[in-house]
Formats: sequence, C-alpha cells, structure tokens
Amino acid sequence: MTDATGERRLRQLAAIEVAKLRHVGVKRTEALAGLGITSVFDLITLYPRRYIDRTRRAELSDLAIGEEAAVFATVESVKARRTQNGKSLVEVVATDGERFLRVSFFNQPWRANQLSQGVQAVFFAKVTEYRGQAQMANPVVDVIVGVDGEERDPSKVGVIVPIYPASGKAGLTSWEMGGFVDESLRRAGPLLDPLPASIRSELGLLDRTSALRGIHLPTAMDDVPPAKQRLIFDEFFRLQLLLALRRRRQAEVEAGVSHPVSDDDLDVAPGTATTEHDSLVRQFLAGHRFALTGAQRRVLGEIAADLRSPRPMHRLLQGDVGSGKTVVALSALLAAIDGGRQGALMAPTEVLAEQHVASLRRDLEGLYVHDDGVLGGRRPLRVQLLTGRVKGKERAAGLEALASGGVDIVVGTHALLTDDVCYHALGVVVIDEQHRFGVEQRAQLRDKGRQHSAEGRDPDLLVMTATPIPRTAAMVVFGDLDRSVLDELPKGRKPITTTWSRSVTEVRDAWQRVRDEVAMGRRAYVICPLVEESERIEATSAVAERTRLATNELAGLAVGLLHGQMKSAEKDAVMEEFRRGDLQVLVATVVIEVGVDVPEATVIVIEDAWRFGLAQLHQLRGRVGRGQDASYCYLLGDPPSDDGATRLGAMVDSQDGFALAEVDLDLRGEGTLLGARQRGRSDLRLANLRRDEALLVDARRVALSLVAADGLESHPELVDELKLFVDEEEAAYLFKS
Repeated sequence: MTDATGERRLRQLAAIEVAKLRHVGVKRTEALAGLGITSVFDLITLYPRRYIDRTRRAELSDLAIGEEAAVFATVESVKARRTQNGKSLVEVVATDGERFLRVSFFNQPWRANQLSQGVQAVFFAKVTEYRGQAQMANPVVDVIVGVDGEERDPSKVGVIVPIYPASGKAGLTSWEMGGFVDESLRRAGPLLDPLPASIRSELGLLDRTSALRGIHLPTAMDDVPPAKQRLIFDEFFRLQLLLALRRRRQAEVEAGVSHPVSDDDLDVAPGTATTEHDSLVRQFLAGHRFALTGAQRRVLGEIAADLRSPRPMHRLLQGDVGSGKTVVALSALLAAIDGGRQGALMAPTEVLAEQHVASLRRDLEGLYVHDDGVLGGRRPLRVQLLTGRVKGKERAAGLEALASGGVDIVVGTHALLTDDVCYHALGVVVIDEQHRFGVEQRAQLRDKGRQHSAEGRDPDLLVMTATPIPRTAAMVVFGDLDRSVLDELPKGRKPITTTWSRSVTEVRDAWQRVRDEVAMGRRAYVICPLVEESERIEATSAVAERTRLATNELAGLAVGLLHGQMKSAEKDAVMEEFRRGDLQVLVATVVIEVGVDVPEATVIVIEDAWRFGLAQLHQLRGRVGRGQDASYCYLLGDPPSDDGATRLGAMVDSQDGFALAEVDLDLRGEGTLLGARQRGRSDLRLANLRRDEALLVDARRVALSLVAADGLESHPELVDELKLFVDEEEAAYLFKS
C-alpha cells in the first residue's frame, strides 16, 4: 500500500507486522516483541549503535594495541568455565592461519555454542595485550561462516556493517536484525517525505528515503553523518511541531483576564513609605528586606506584561538557588489579589506545601485586602493550606472560604484541582518545582482552573523551578512556555566553600567546622543519605543518625531532627526552635531540600553525598549562604562509581547551577531529564541535546513558522505523521479544528 505519489507513509509501515517479513516466524516475532518491535516502522526506527568498517579490516599481524579493530578469523578452540566468583567465562582462540587472537566473553555463556571450532567470524573491539599476545574482551561478533560451513551473507564481507542492539538470550543477533531492516527498506520502496523540499534545501538535509538507507545501509562511513543529521532534525521537528500546535490550540480556546499591574509599583525600593491604598504588590516590595536584583526587575517586567494582557500567561520561571524566585512568584500572586482574584501555589509534595504556607504567612504578614463582607471593609490577607492531610471540619471550612472568596492564596499539591475544590475567581496559578509535572499536567491544570473558578476564565500560569535546566532541554520539555531566567544572585551573597571530605582527617575537620560555627552563634544542617524509596525507612535512619551524632561527633550540642514522617505541628515547632537558635544543629532528610530559609545557617554536612543527584546536591547546598556570613558545604563519602565521583567533583568546582545542569545532562542523558514529557514514539533516539543544539534551534524555528502560517492546514502529510506519534486523545485536541 502506497500514497498517491507511489511513496509510503510511516503510518503505513506502522500497520505492517514484522511477521510479514520472510524470515520472521513465530519465535522471531516473539523475540522482537520482547525488544518492543512489532511493526516494520519499529524496525526501521531501531538505529545501529555503531558500525564495523570491513572495508578497513585489519590482519592479525597489523593489530595495534589500544586501538579498535575489526578482525576476520577462524575459531581454533573454545572453552567455557566458571570464575572463582561464580561468573561464566568463555575463552576463544581464533586464528587467521598465521597468528592467534585470544577472545574472552564474560557473562555470555551462549557464546560457547555460537563460536564452536571452525566458525569464521568478525571480532570487533579494542585490542589489548596479555603475556605478549593480542586479546579482546567482550567484542561485537558477526558470524560469517557457521559451524555447518554455511556462509551467512557473503555480500556483507568487505562492506560497512551496522551493529544493532540485539539480544543473545532471546536468540536474536545483530546480524539477523540487520537482515530484517534490510528487507524492510527494500520492500518499502521510496518513502513519502513530509518536510517541504524548500526547507530541506535551505538546511542542507537529505530526503527521508536517503536518510534511512544511509543510516542502515551505508556504502561508506561518510554516508552516516548526513543521514543522522536528517533523522535527528526529524525527532526535534516533530516535538516542536506538537508544542507549537498546542500553543496555537490554547490560544484559540482560552479566555484570560487582564490584571492591574503598574510598572511603577515594581520599581520600589525597600523601606519606601506606603499606604493602605497602594497596591499589595507595592506594599510587599517596599516591605521586603532586599532590593530587587536587575534580573528580578527584568523578569517581573516580563511577567507584568503577561498579566496585563487578556491572553493567559504561560511562563517558565527558572532561577538558581537563592536567586529570589519566591519574591517574583509572590508578586504575581499579589497582582491577582489586587485585581480581586485569588492565587494558587501548587507544590509536588505535602511537605513542601506546608513549608510554603509557613514562609508565605511570614512574608505577607501585615498585608490587608479589601473585603466588604467584614466589619471595616478590610481583613488580613489569608493563606490557606489544602493537602490530603487537611481533613474533616478544617477541610470543609477551607473549601467554603475558597469558594466564597475568603481565601486569597491557597497552597497545596495537585489535589488543589480535584473535583471538590472550587474557586471564587482564580487569577494566577504558580507551580513550584515544575520538573515533577509534565506537559499533560500543565494542560489539565489550565482546564481545571477555568472549570473550577466561578468566573469561568483561564488563570495565568507561572511555572517555577529551582532546578536549573539547560537551554536546549528547556526548549524540548518546556517548549509550550515562554521562559524567564533569574541569572543573578542578590548583592552580598558570598560563595559557599565546598569541600569533598573522604579521609578520616577530612571528615573530622568537617565536624569541627560545625562545632566552630555553632560556637559563634550560627546553625548547621546535617543531611542523612537516601536509604530507600521509603519515607518511613528514611525517617528511621534519620532518628538513628541523630542519636549517634548527639552522643559522638556533636556531643554537647543541641541537635534536632526533621523528617517527612513527622506531623506538621512537630515540623513547624522544630523549624521554629532552629530559627531561634534553641536547636543548634538540625539532622534532616531531604525535606529541607527546597524552601527552608534560615540566614543564620552557615554550614551543611551531607553524608554519603554520592547517593544524591547533582541537582539535589545543589539544592541542599543552597540552604546555607543565605545571610552575610561565610558558609560551608561538606560532601562526605567515597563514591562506588565514576559518575558519583564526577558529581561530587563538579560540586566542588562550580556553584553555577546552570553549569552543573549541563554536567548532569551529560551524566544522565536525555532520558531521565525528559521523563516528565509524554513518552512513546516521540522519544529522542538519536538526538543529543548538547551536541545537536543547532539542529534543535533550526527545528524550532521551522516548526513555529509552519504552524503560525495556517496551523499546518497546507501540510496534510505532516499532520498525518504527527498523529502517528501521539495518542488519540492528544491528536483529537491538537487537530480539533
């Protein structure tokens, strides 16, 4: 089945089962399904991991120690045994008739059957040396002549051979996978290319058929880079088209409100005299203890322009630890209240929501709102907590006040938008720690915000994260949002001296620093490591560690405890004691990761620091250095992996969250970072956000241009392809019109 042009669409290949291929029977079909491959489309989008260049095949006499090589040789002998620790080891001796090559396979017992005496194969790996003899460990193997003397495929000898992710246990070899892909491409014939020829020409991109043949069936290694370039562009392009379409669709259906925000009110210095007739925004900024940084002024200007517009705001606020995001977010919420509406602050966890309520009540103390329903027409601004832990009469009273307009800012988890929560007039929604919420949740929030507000309008949405995200990742994960960046720290902030303590002496010095700081009237945090994905076990560990420290390293000091299993009142009491100085050291789990602000805290000790991710370590370090005194961070522990050592080394070398985010992206790859995005066929398989930034920028520009023109109405081939990459519900929403 082909298009009217005689070219096949990807959708048609997705409808052809792999069982239709000549050499794929029931067993092969099951084995392929185990790898997530059920259609011809799945096969041709399984890209080679590497290539063996048989046009440059080395002879055994030419092997250079330390270099990778592809060697054609015959198996002389094979021996399988168990090592002392019980692991399987297959040892093969191969020869070209003159010299010998030792080949070892660890934990691959099936190699003994594959490589019996007489088998001829190509071995591809780095060449090492053992007792003067060349050897390879766990090489890629392609059998050319089997034990029965049958030649697998003579056409593959002396050419470029792609190596695919294969499964020996499932009985699938890279060789077979290549054969299936080869047959698929031959039988598919020319493929329809939905990218206009003018754009391909402008960007110097191959057509789709050439790209797929170039990556799967290259005749020379020079064929691979341009093929990859086109396919990487396609991955980015589809994502950017979907994000651009979502924004266009939102603009068609949304109904926003215009909030009264004066630029003069944003340009006010701390200590400026105000009256009750001034806006809440002006009163708040005049009463704030720090002058706004240039970055805060710039970002508040961008947000104010959004709030004044009748089109709902969709903005990402990115800021490093301590850059002042909370002041900016609070100003946006107060602007909604100035306009007679309400604000909602949504946090990913109940612990963080509770912390936000405490800090908001403290920061907004003394602010009053006009309310004709109370005596005198004014009442204190009301902040309400609403999470799963708020139950019974307290919850009922909070819901009633929210619906009647008696609550000005409500703080909670995503439970804020459950069916029993109704707003009088929801004006601004702030989502904290956005990396925990995906594109779908954002859309759901906007829809429910409108449905649950008596006003029936879309709230303005400010998405906030203290986790710095590389620009390229933000373009993919948050491409449906405008982006503001706080890239400046308040004046007076001193860099935090960060030390990685590994030796007994270094660890002793860390605890002495805690004692020295406490002796000067300051405070210290000690962070317990992540034990398991269980708050209960983590809490038990924290209790034991607090007891150990209080009787050993920190004996004689007032040592408190904070963990996620404590009740809200207990946590509040502990934090208040810590702020006052009644507690000098706080042993805590990661519940203090975000939102805790104690200027007197000048030292943080993170135990088994390698257990934490880089972003989390950076967040934890940000709990100190919030006052005028010099501050210190000690990372304890000896990582069992190179990645762990790289993370701790990066923490010592840099205090720039955005630079650390780039390191994190290198370490973890796109998969983890893009986890909040809808996954499936639209995953990035070839693209690398750092390496391929130029292609991402091009893809975004082209996508925005095509969607802005007519919403892809003049590109039905692109629409058809995009529907293949999203689920039915998403397609129905995006292509409704």
